[in-house]
Amino acid sequence: QVQLVESGGGLVQSGGSLRLSCAASGSIFSISVMGWYRQAPGKQRELVALITRSGSTNYPDSVKGRFTISRDNAKNTVYLQLNTLKPEDTAVYYCNSIPNGVWGQGTLVTVSS
Repeated sequence: QVQLVESGGGLVQSGGSLRLSCAASGSIFSISVMGWYRQAPGKQRELVALITRSGSTNYPDSVKGRFTISRDNAKNTVYLQLNTLKPEDTAVYYCNSIPNGVWGQGTLVTVSS
């Protein structure tokens, strides 16, 4: 089973940007849909972006226009560009296939006001 390692999180001021990466231990070419999720303290994990093998994307209204998901099948990596960050975007961010496989450790994004 493909293992996923997220990176790129950190502390950023409100309005700032970050680029998250999700490196897979194996090929993601055969995985039809990949997604980025986040889990804030005391809240349930939520899907914030998904991308199909063909490159179609979808986002909830809370991040639409600010977050951009992309995938590089040759590098077995999925990215999430976070722009115009808000304090409410503070969370641990995870990537996973959809349907979900094994979860990675996630990467923490902290947005200060």
